[in-house]
Amino acid sequence: MLFGCTSTIRTTDPPRTATEQFLLSKAAARAVEQLNVDALHSRVVYVDDDYFAASEAAFVLGELRAKMLDAGIQLVREREQAQIILEVRSGGVGIDRSDFLVGIPSIIVQAGGDTSSTQTPLATPELAILKNVNQIGVASVAFVAYWADSGEIVDSSGPYVGRTMRDDWWIFGFGPRTVGNIPTTDPTDE
Repeated sequence: MLFGCTSTIRTTDPPRTATEQFLLSKAAARAVEQLNVDALHSRVVYVDDDYFAASEAAFVLGELRAKMLDAGIQLVREREQAQIILEVRSGGVGIDRSDFLVGIPSIIVQAGGDTSSTQTPLATPELAILKNVNQIGVASVAFVAYWADSGEIVDSSGPYVGRTMRDDWWIFGFGPRTVGNIPTTDPTDE
């Protein structure tokens, strides 16, 4: 008689890391909070995002809609229902990254010197005396608002830029020591 036991652990990784998502969303929130929507108070507004082609568009537009609702602006889903059309645009939403290493980087080598695709490459460990990975999230947002019937401008605001930062340091292989203004993704920092 044979006995067996199996266990399966399913691991999935999202296409973007939590750090990347926090850098982008926090930068976008900082850009949106600078916009002034006071001139649209008590108006019926349609948000036109046709000219908004930045990454994180859904989050940025959600932040903008929340700001407008908090300011007493009535939002509508159909352009024909609006008094005012608000076109939102962005100069960009992204992350700038720089890496710095004093030491010996990891090197990928083929085992046995054979370069066939059936062999699994080996990687040497990185030997870092000093290492830094710096990431800066940047988001830009602006809008122009105009009367739906005449096309005459009512207000415009921006462009405003929001920035976030995460800076990771390793010294003699120990680290990372993280500084920045986004929530940490390290479970030991709770």
